[in-house]
Amino acid sequence: MPRGHYSLHDPHDHTPLGEEHFHCATGPSGWRYVSQITTPSGEHAGSVDLTLDELGRPLRLELHAASWQVRAAALDGVTWVRTDPTGEHATEGNARAHAFTGASPAFLIATARLLRPALGAGAIRTRLVAFTPPVLAPRTLDQSWALLSSTPHATDNGPLIADEYQVNDLETGEQHTIHLAGDVVLSAPGIELESLESPPSTFP
Repeated sequence: MPRGHYSLHDPHDHTPLGEEHFHCATGPSGWRYVSQITTPSGEHAGSVDLTLDELGRPLRLELHAASWQVRAAALDGVTWVRTDPTGEHATEGNARAHAFTGASPAFLIATARLLRPALGAGAIRTRLVAFTPPVLAPRTLDQSWALLSSTPHATDNGPLIADEYQVNDLETGEQHTIHLAGDVVLSAPGIELESLESPPSTFP
């Protein structure tokens, strides 16, 4: 079960945004990721709890940020409820999208797992609903993902495959590269892996 923490920063001006302390695990029914997010001063800022099925679809998502909470799942596309602490401003939403995204590294692993682009096979297009802190307001966006390379690295526990993906925002044309190994993000815009207590899990 990989356990560690990421540092988060603004991808444009590198302002520190805090840290995300996580653990995750694969199982017979899919994958689960749980994390706690802190501010640069160490105060609690939110949490992520994401469960995928064996095909990479979001079975359950629960996000907390500031005073907002989102509960969501893949249902008739994707469906969610966003609420404040009192429940007075609770709203439901649904979109013809494939999955969710947001600031957490968990969503990069989840999208790669869902799409599984083949090396050299070109880009795969997907529609996602993004929830970004601090207010977790939903926004629908389109991305394309392409697998550029898969590079084995020798470790004490056998070869570790590092996958390099090119991700395009189809609305803005913005393009960036992310590196994943199993269920751990090695690097991505705004995300750096700072510690890892056990090797990444590999998906079946």
